[in-house]
Amino acid sequence: MARDLTATAVRNAKALPAKNDPSGPLVRTEIPDGKSRGLFLVVQPSGAKSWALRFRFDGKPKKLTIGPVLETRESEIDDLPLGEPHTLAEARIAADRARIRAAHGDDPTARAVRADRLTLRQAAERFIAEYAKPRNRSWAETERQLERYLLTDLGNRPIADLRDDEIRAPVDKLTADGSPSMANALHRTLSKFWKWCAAKERKIVAANPYAGFGMPNKVESRERVLSWDELASVWNAAADVGEPFGAIVRILILTGQRRGEVAGMRESEIDRRQDVWTVPAARAKNGKPNPVPLTPAVLSEIDAVKRIGKEGLIFTTTGKTPFSGFGKAKARLDSKMEGVESWHLHDLRGTFATGLEVLGVPLEVTAALINHQSEKKAGVTGIYARHDYREERGHALTAWSRFVVDVVAHDTARDTFTRLRDTRRITEAVHGSDEAWQPCAAALQGGGKAWAEYVAALDTPAEEREAA
Repeated sequence: MARDLTATAVRNAKALPAKNDPSGPLVRTEIPDGKSRGLFLVVQPSGAKSWALRFRFDGKPKKLTIGPVLETRESEIDDLPLGEPHTLAEARIAADRARIRAAHGDDPTARAVRADRLTLRQAAERFIAEYAKPRNRSWAETERQLERYLLTDLGNRPIADLRDDEIRAPVDKLTADGSPSMANALHRTLSKFWKWCAAKERKIVAANPYAGFGMPNKVESRERVLSWDELASVWNAAADVGEPFGAIVRILILTGQRRGEVAGMRESEIDRRQDVWTVPAARAKNGKPNPVPLTPAVLSEIDAVKRIGKEGLIFTTTGKTPFSGFGKAKARLDSKMEGVESWHLHDLRGTFATGLEVLGVPLEVTAALINHQSEKKAGVTGIYARHDYREERGHALTAWSRFVVDVVAHDTARDTFTRLRDTRRITEAVHGSDEAWQPCAAALQGGGKAWAEYVAALDTPAEEREAA
């Protein structure tokens, strides 16, 4: 049974993770009021709060948005228009009146709020419920974009009062922060949202205020793979750029995961007994959980980062939200490097996949690691082939970690490797035991002469080596 809400409970209420993903990101949370049937306190992941009433009318479920939360008012107002900020007491009064209207056959949602006096959040909630959810399986991403980039600052403003520069500002900020692809994605979302608001059957706005804005960025398809020298520069510079960004960059190199997936990593996602980090479905781009084996090098980066806050986030500067200042941090990283042409953090995924190919890792294992579907498992084959390559993933990441740390990041070893025409000895050793890899790495780090001696020793018959 729901408990009666109090002013303190309303003030302290926070959004929670989804019930089926307790370690995942915060989601829109509804908290029922035990004193007023059907009244809910709605808490957004951003912390914004509002009141809503759920009831049935003519046999169908209905929802009435009452208005934003107001914590205190010197004297309560018992006849507030819907859409205005309401205290707990005022929200209960509004809910009671709405239920009475419904009981007398008058739908309270029919003339709840003049369309042009809706708040931006109210309009966005209608857009998600009436347009995005029925038409798009990825509606949750649309909701996330609106909440994070638009509603956090403007959600409680009347939609008709917003200026054009305020409407466009979130897209321009993403572009300025070095996130052109995200800026373009938000632009597409806002274009649909404002067109929907201006439709003649709704007339939430008199005219589409976003109609004159074009796509903000031309993002060309890139096949950028960093050279070994460039990768070494990024790896070494990451150690000097400071935490948590430096650790994020090195983990991007070592695991091939997406930057948002790494930045949002939580302690609860890591199984320390098996050394596996599972990217939850809610944070994975394709909506599928991805188990990523953790090598000692990755664990070392994770454990070296100072923990802040109580949310369990590993990479954060606030203790409450994942690290997000990629644009400025990337600029600092670039300033510490020389000889690296323009590149993006996403290029580290392509470099990772190419590096695994160089080391002889099968494509289907690489696809599993980066949470893509391999061509071999497309179509009907993929329906029946359910093997997740858990063991093969671990072997591949161990080999790649050894190669990055002991070869790419070591000037002499890297130079020796790039001069070789035949790298089969390295491929064999990097996939073997530590006892097999350590002398191979030492030989590469020793230079050309040391490598020649290492190969000669391997080519010497066992009986001759024992005799010597």
